[in-house]
Amino acid sequence: MKNLPKGDKKLLNAWAFYDWANSVYTLTIASAVFPIFYEALFAERDHYIHVFGMNLKNSALISFITAMAFLVVSFISPLLSGIADYVGDKKTFMKFFCYMGALSCMGLYWFNLENIYVGLAFYFLGLLGYWGSLVFYNSYLPDIAFVEQQDNISAKGYSLGYIGSVVLLLLNLAMIMKPEWFGIEGTETEKASNVAMRYSFLMVGVWWILFSQYTYYYLPKGSKDKGEKLTRSVIFNGFKELKKVWALLKQNIPLRRYLGGFFVSSMAVQTVMLVATYFGAQEIQWSSEEESTIGLIKCILIIQLVAVIGAVFTSRASAKFGNIPTLIVINIIWAIFCALAFFITLPIHFYVMATVAGFVMGGIQALSRSTYSKLLPETEDTASFFSFYDVAEKVGIVIGMCVYGIIDQITGSPRAAIVILGIFFVVAIFLLRRIPKNDMVNK
Repeated sequence: MKNLPKGDKKLLNAWAFYDWANSVYTLTIASAVFPIFYEALFAERDHYIHVFGMNLKNSALISFITAMAFLVVSFISPLLSGIADYVGDKKTFMKFFCYMGALSCMGLYWFNLENIYVGLAFYFLGLLGYWGSLVFYNSYLPDIAFVEQQDNISAKGYSLGYIGSVVLLLLNLAMIMKPEWFGIEGTETEKASNVAMRYSFLMVGVWWILFSQYTYYYLPKGSKDKGEKLTRSVIFNGFKELKKVWALLKQNIPLRRYLGGFFVSSMAVQTVMLVATYFGAQEIQWSSEEESTIGLIKCILIIQLVAVIGAVFTSRASAKFGNIPTLIVINIIWAIFCALAFFITLPIHFYVMATVAGFVMGGIQALSRSTYSKLLPETEDTASFFSFYDVAEKVGIVIGMCVYGIIDQITGSPRAAIVILGIFFVVAIFLLRRIPKNDMVNK
């Protein structure tokens, strides 16, 4: 169909709707159902498996695979952003990663320990597909929206993603709790609830592909007026931009110190959220496997709900006290959280901790990005600075997941790893306190 003009309401809504399509991956696969399913596979194996020539703990194994995937993402993101800036058909690239991610999620239906390498490959490619598609999705924003529209439509996308992912997760929860309502039966080797989890992976893939079609129908192919060929210079343009930002940081002490604090803090935050379900499944004394499954999913929903409240509360606190002081307080709460997590054993403890985690997670993620934006120098090249920000965040996840996985593997328990992550928050507090007081960001 004919391309809609920039700023058109229908075009903006179609772009934002991709969040509705793809956010089911982060909630169902990354956070809730897959981690529970993965843990259930090891119920009779004492959490260990011989893989890659080593005897690895299951949670350490998935931590290393996640770290490897984010390492690849952090490397290809600048490549993809360079291509996205110059190639006239970014929609095709976005579709490729979208379909790769969605089909990989569907492939998790066949995940089992007998063919563990195939299952891990699907998990790896699912993560790669999700983050790869986001590179092109985000790059569309300045193409389809005017500056004054970008904040609102970006927030709308986030809201749609939150609603859509919760809707599907609630449906999956009903399937897992009451599989007989959906005609789902168990097998000789697997309970009906576990079969229902496998169906949820198929549903994520179908949901992602189906609802993304509305986005693809209206999105333009991309800019065609640059006339650039896909040369080596174009491909590595993203790395050149990162190098330029790194050089500018040497001259901007407040921003450099803030990025150091953000890097360490984000490393710990993202790792805690990625491993929370595995921690809850292994370390909390649930009365039954069913209570464990339902309890863990409830905790994920609590985190999602409370995160929205936390983001609003943090925004108001930063307006009154300043961004950096508010971030320091949030990091203090996170450090205390990690220390207390070492001692929790009962479901009620985990519910309370999930509430706290959701509150400070929503606050720290929203405030970290807005603080970075406020500390940027006067420049029209904000895309390069945010590309640097995103790569720093992903590299932090790689380090955090590796630290967690190594400690979990050595000690046999994730409790010590959580405490180490708490130390990262203490380091972040120290780094944030070194930002000059006149740059505390009160505007």
